[in-house]
Amino acid sequence: MTLRCWLFLLPVAVWAASLGDRIDLILSKSAAARRAQWGIHIVDARTGEALYARASDHYFVPASNTKLFSTALALSRLGPDHRFRTRVLARNAPDAAGRVRGDLILLGGSDPTLSARAVPYKKGPIQGDPLAAIEELARSCFERGLRVVEGDITGDDSTYAWEPAPDGWTQDDATWEYGAPVSALTLNDNAFSLILRPGAHAGDPARVRLNPEIEYYYIDNRVRTEAGVEPRVEIERRPGSKELRLTGAVTPGWKGVTEILAVDDPALFAAAAFRQALARLGVRITGQSAARHRFAGDAVERKYDGYVELASRTSPPLVEVLRIINKVSQNLHAELVLREVGRARRGDGAGREAGLKELEAFLTEAGVDKNEYRFEDGSGLSRLTLVTPETVVKLLLHMYRDPQRNAWVSLMPVGGEDGTLAKRFSGNPAGSRVHAKTGSLSHVSGLSGYLDTPSGVRIFSILVNNYRGTADEIRAAIDKICIEALQ
Repeated sequence: MTLRCWLFLLPVAVWAASLGDRIDLILSKSAAARRAQWGIHIVDARTGEALYARASDHYFVPASNTKLFSTALALSRLGPDHRFRTRVLARNAPDAAGRVRGDLILLGGSDPTLSARAVPYKKGPIQGDPLAAIEELARSCFERGLRVVEGDITGDDSTYAWEPAPDGWTQDDATWEYGAPVSALTLNDNAFSLILRPGAHAGDPARVRLNPEIEYYYIDNRVRTEAGVEPRVEIERRPGSKELRLTGAVTPGWKGVTEILAVDDPALFAAAAFRQALARLGVRITGQSAARHRFAGDAVERKYDGYVELASRTSPPLVEVLRIINKVSQNLHAELVLREVGRARRGDGAGREAGLKELEAFLTEAGVDKNEYRFEDGSGLSRLTLVTPETVVKLLLHMYRDPQRNAWVSLMPVGGEDGTLAKRFSGNPAGSRVHAKTGSLSHVSGLSGYLDTPSGVRIFSILVNNYRGTADEIRAAIDKICIEALQ
């Protein structure tokens, strides 16, 4: 090789070595980082050449980096314009007296947008009426002449089999919004806010308010207002119970707390909300709120053939749903799009397993071997899901070369600007050149995506497992690695 060739190659070799040295130095400076398990893979997006690797072929729990797989699958298999539909059905149209005989059916079509979330995605807190979509459906029924329902209001989520929690989710997850059960009939992310404030005087019970105000759980409020105490509130719901027990003590003048809790049966929750919305319009209902599920192994029934559609709602396009999933890391929505892929590609009634089979086929097309991953869910909440950093990078490289590249990259949080990266890379302008998905569980942290460097785009995956210390310390090290790789 000529001297000229050696001189041409030397800067690249020096750059690669210096990047590795800088990353190693970052990891050596933090006690938490030194003892954690790190998997890192960085490649050039144009050539696919590896620029840095550390345990990149080892398995890691990816947490919400899993959403990269479910959203890429949905975008590729369903297309950006795919939409979801929620319908209201009855055996007959309202008669001259406005009467419908039999149950009124609220049939879920897996729409994740029946909530107060802004669509398209908008930075900032969720505002607005969480029941606006349900109220709209109720008004449409009223405008069709509905005045009396001689039966129940039934929420039906049988579009998919009733599998509320994938393997690897814990019982504790089911209490909170991030572990809300998966249902084809989803209202307000299958959750509600419990707002607790102190009573006016010592000795008074704490004040409790719900948003939305749906009669669903029975609340046993045992929290008392006491002077001179450290505020303490505990929330307990036993499996299968409709009772929320609140215990503890708060002090007068305390600012209060808002907890976002999951409901245990989303179809029943939606039916209760729909029943209340109809009643507010003056519709008389002789029955109760009810839920109808289809369990795994049950045959798919065409039970509503011949029914009349009284109202319907169509969701915004899928690409807007996917943007919310990745920007804010929405677990439930990720699970829904995984199941929707299974249904769309493998027939009515298919669900999570069908979605995972489609994911396997999709990854094979992307050049990923079956031995490089194990998926149990579409959100990453499962502790049983495993991937290698190399697998994540292969997915990201495949999508970067896809005709829908621009739409795909637009789904990612941007460093220092929005989503789950809004408060990271603060004070460093280079952070805005990081477009990446976060991941977080107990003792797990991750960040994977794209780095817009002066010499071209680089693709990276950083997965960290089994760390002690604070999550902030690990995230700080991850962010420093990204800044170094941007140079």
